[in-house]
Amino acid sequence: MNSLKKYQFSKLYAMSSGISSKPEQAGHGAPFASFSTIFNNFFLPDTLSDKMDSSEKEQETYSIKKDDIFLTRTSETIDELGMSCVALNDYPNATFSGFVKRLRPLQNDLTYAKYMGFYLRSKFFRKTMTNNAIMTLRASLNEDIFSYLNLYLPDYKTQKKSGDLLFLLYSKIEINNRIINKLQLTTNLLYEYWFVQFDFPDKNGKPYKTCGCKMVWNEELKKEVPEGWLSCTLGDVLANTGTGLNPRDNFVLGEGENYYVTIKNIVQGRVVLDDRCDKISNESLEIINNRSDLRVGDILFTSIEPVGTTYLILEKPKNWNINESVFTIRPNYEKVNSEFLYMFLSGDYIKSYTRNVSAGSIHKGVRHSTLKECKFILPGKEVVNDFSELVLPILKKMDLIQKENQKLSELRDWLLPMLMNGQVKVG
Repeated sequence: MNSLKKYQFSKLYAMSSGISSKPEQAGHGAPFASFSTIFNNFFLPDTLSDKMDSSEKEQETYSIKKDDIFLTRTSETIDELGMSCVALNDYPNATFSGFVKRLRPLQNDLTYAKYMGFYLRSKFFRKTMTNNAIMTLRASLNEDIFSYLNLYLPDYKTQKKSGDLLFLLYSKIEINNRIINKLQLTTNLLYEYWFVQFDFPDKNGKPYKTCGCKMVWNEELKKEVPEGWLSCTLGDVLANTGTGLNPRDNFVLGEGENYYVTIKNIVQGRVVLDDRCDKISNESLEIINNRSDLRVGDILFTSIEPVGTTYLILEKPKNWNINESVFTIRPNYEKVNSEFLYMFLSGDYIKSYTRNVSAGSIHKGVRHSTLKECKFILPGKEVVNDFSELVLPILKKMDLIQKENQKLSELRDWLLPMLMNGQVKVG
């Protein structure tokens, strides 16, 4: 077994705060590591998509260098506090958010950056973090808490071998995610081309509107639409809507090995089953199943902020179900099918609609009845079927890759403690 050595975190790294920026600085200028980028990534992306207009002095003070670690310093819940993200490269001219802390190494032979990226996201360290966090109105991380935190690390050589192996799995997951994003872009472009620009293939395979096929004025929507397409509401094409179940008076969270999916676990086109999911027992899962009745072809739709994140169920869930803030939407198959309805519910039109109608003092959201009132143009069934035949293989490919990522993530999380304590060794 490896001998783990105890280190005081603050003896290995120096903590610094991020930039305190003004709203007019955001969105342009030099690269910027935002709170969301740090929260959602084990390692900083090669290119930082966010921008911040910062001075040379600010870029020097809030710099990002190779081996820096970033920890989120504030969160609404303790279990999301101190999420780490590691820089594996220098980022010239970049700055980082004031809502995170930067940890810069004080040594170069005790910690290996790739290993730290996984160690700090492990169950072991996350428990240490939550046990030491302060919770008032929001959870917060400060230098006093940092001074209490300890690291239990193997020798540098073991860290390097372990970190490099785990990073290979991480890289494969990232490649898969890029493939998923490209496939998602493809389906979005197809939907835009067919149902926004109205250039679906006509009976001769030519783009309908561009080739001059007949368009008619729709008074209700105040625009021209293809001949034969009808005005309707979303409710007109649904067979059923429902939700999951609140645990209060129904079941207990934290027991068992099944997943209780909330809005935070639904990423566009994906259900992410990981440590951020609450766990439920087999008995609790059965109770929720009786309420939600999830079926293949149903669409999940988040009903509170962020409203309108969607997932199409292509395989009946076996070890997870949803909470009450996630809608289940089932099409009336005589009028539409799941693939078309999923793309419609994932598009900009429905997002604009839900933004305008969402209500709530704390968390804005949308009700079933309000969502069903959304007006849109219903294409002919033949066009809908042709579209589904085109996009369904793409959606299935995305789902297959996501399942592969799930297995790779589980393997990564299983390997880390095994590598730490020497039960598994890298040759």
